Amino acid sequence: MARRQWSIAGQLFALQAMVVTLLVLAGAAGAVWLARSDSRQAAQEEVLAVAQTVAGSPDVRAALTTADPARVLQPYAESTRKATGTDFVVVMAPDRTRFSHPTQDRIGEPFVGEIGPALAGRAFTTTNVGTLGESVRAVVPVYDEQRRLVGLVSVGITTREIDKKLLGQLPVLFGVVAPALALAATGSWLLSRRLRRQTHGLGPAQMTRMYEYYDAVLHSVREGLIVLTTDRRVALVNDEGRRLLGLDADAPVIDQPVAGIDLPPAAAELLDSGRDARDEPIVAGDRVLVANQRTTRFEGAVLGTVLTLRDQTELRTLASELDSVRALTEALQAQTHESANRLHTVLTLVELGRADEAVRLGTRDLALAQQLTDRVVGAVTEPALAALLLGKSAQAGERGVDLVIEPDCRLDDSPLPTGDLLTVVGNLVDNALEAVAGTPAPRRVRVFVGATDDELVVRVADSGPGLAPERVADAFRRGWSTKSTGRGLGLALVGQVVRRHGGSAEVCRSDDGGSLFTVRLPSRVERS
Repeated sequence: MARRQWSIAGQLFALQAMVVTLLVLAGAAGAVWLARSDSRQAAQEEVLAVAQTVAGSPDVRAALTTADPARVLQPYAESTRKATGTDFVVVMAPDRTRFSHPTQDRIGEPFVGEIGPALAGRAFTTTNVGTLGESVRAVVPVYDEQRRLVGLVSVGITTREIDKKLLGQLPVLFGVVAPALALAATGSWLLSRRLRRQTHGLGPAQMTRMYEYYDAVLHSVREGLIVLTTDRRVALVNDEGRRLLGLDADAPVIDQPVAGIDLPPAAAELLDSGRDARDEPIVAGDRVLVANQRTTRFEGAVLGTVLTLRDQTELRTLASELDSVRALTEALQAQTHESANRLHTVLTLVELGRADEAVRLGTRDLALAQQLTDRVVGAVTEPALAALLLGKSAQAGERGVDLVIEPDCRLDDSPLPTGDLLTVVGNLVDNALEAVAGTPAPRRVRVFVGATDDELVVRVADSGPGLAPERVADAFRRGWSTKSTGRGLGLALVGQVVRRHGGSAEVCRSDDGGSLFTVRLPSRVERS
């Protein structure tokens, strides 16, 4: 069975309880030591005062000069002892012979203890072990009227009695220590409870592993991750998130508000809104990102917002090319059906003996198709672009749109990578076809592609409703489209190509009343 590990809160509670207990006990011990020291100091002052009083008594001085000092001094000393609460009052001769003692049998015996300073004429206090045990005592010299040393007075209190008085004060001390311990234990328990709730009962090793694993995972995943707090501040952004959003690796973004970070407009809008998003495409620089955003909760409480980002730039480019191929395929299928119908018509006319009409019908359709092919191929020698324009022509014909290749269109050799060229022309033509969809006839789209020594120019004009001036600035920046959903990425992909090659794009009113998109790209670029 695995050994159960203590949580951080449990360890903190145990440590606090131990430290507080030790501190309180140390404080109590210090208080007892100070009280004991004060008690002994008070006892020294008391016995010294009593001894000096006895030594100054005329009766004592007079008794010391008689033949039997004990007869007078013993009753006097005992009455003084009982009155003052001391343990002994001993009056003695300079040679230590006792004239009084609490134990009658000790009278006449030598005094036990130090008397040297008193013999030298100085009163003093000391702690010695005598016949009654260890005691705090004072010894004071007694002088007669001629200032001759005639005796000594020693007054003492046993340390046992001092400690007994001190023990009587311990309940008061415990009455202070016990509430202090209880208060400290309660505070430690409340603090550990709060910490346990915040750490979810995890131990140090578990939290260390969790941090190491989570940090390693967050910085190694191939998805961008941004975590915001409830007040829209950045709590976490991993390495991939910085890369996709174009943030510098050392940029201080943690704990910064979203509005204070240089983010792509679409990403900033999504983060600032806090709304949930599922597989929403956004444009960030020259990348197309798929964003998923949701509000995170724990036990019903809102913690913040999590945004994940996936780079789908290449996938979107391939999807755009696939759409072009699919549209071309559909157009070819439609032409196949149309050619089959016309061939059937020609055969029927032949069977009916109307060969001249059959020849005229066949040669007319062939001449139109060949004329379009000759015009495109003659103007554009780039095979992929020529195929794209032929496909778009067929697609436009299916939609009832007249796709016109400008007479001065000419491109012998594309200075751009083929994929970028197809992205620009294909998406601009698709956008124009969508713009004229649903408008009254005639519906027309004009295409021009030409190159000079300095630049490649692509112009696509349509006869649609045109682009409102306030939406021109967003056309290439936020993935604007003529689609009603407003989520198209065709123009955004065009904008990526323009930014990647350092070109320019502009939108204005066309001669047909619609929009004219003009893209200019430098000719001197490396081909892929």
